[in-house]
Amino acid sequence: MFSGIVQAIVPVHAINVATNFKTYTVTLPIHLLSNLKIGCSISNNGCCLTVIAIKHNLISFNLIHETLKLTNMNMLKIGDLINIERPLSYHSEIGGHLMTGHIDCTGKIKKIITSRNNKIIWFSIKNKYQKYILQKGSIGVEGVSLTVSKIFNNYIRICLTPYTATKTTLGNKQVDNIINIEIDIITKSVINSVERTLSIIDFKNSTYISNK
Repeated sequence: MFSGIVQAIVPVHAINVATNFKTYTVTLPIHLLSNLKIGCSISNNGCCLTVIAIKHNLISFNLIHETLKLTNMNMLKIGDLINIERPLSYHSEIGGHLMTGHIDCTGKIKKIITSRNNKIIWFSIKNKYQKYILQKGSIGVEGVSLTVSKIFNNYIRICLTPYTATKTTLGNKQVDNIINIEIDIITKSVINSVERTLSIIDFKNSTYISNK
C-alpha cells in the first residue's frame, strides 16, 4: 500500500524491449535505497512494480503486457522522469490516502491553467469509470494523492499547490499527455457493492413477479 506522497522524481536510465514485455531501470536517490531488496515493491507513476535487480543505485523492474496495456508505462523513454514512492510501513504517516498501486485506467489532459500560485489540470477518462469520481473525493494521478475539485460532464479538475507542482512530475505535464489514474479503493468498493446488491434485489423481484 502507498499514500500517494511522492518521495522522489527519478530519471529512466535504460529500457530493454521484448514482445509485450519491457525491463526498465531507474536511478534512485540514496535515501530510498535503505533496506531495498529484490522482490520489494515500489510505486512508479502510481504503478506498483516489483524490484527485479539492484546494481548500486540502478533499480530495475519488469513491465508485462497487462501493465503496458492499462498504463502509460509503455510510453516511457530514456530520460523521462518518474514519480517514486516506497510502500507504507507500520506506524507510517498517511499524508495522502490509501493507494494500492493498481492503475484502473489512463486519462488524457485536456486543459491546463497556470497562475502564480497554483496549477489547474482538466483531464478526461473513459465513461465507465466516471461513476467512481466524486467531487471532493480522493484520486491517484501519476501516483500522487489528490482531491477532485470539480467534475463537468466527463472532465475532471485537479488543483496543484506550488509544492506538488515542483515535487512531482505533474508540474511539467502538457495538454494531450496521458496520465495514470487510480480510483479511490473505498469509493470503488462501496459503489460496486451497492450495484451488486441492487442487481440481486432486481433479479429476485423479477423472478417473484414472473412466478406469480
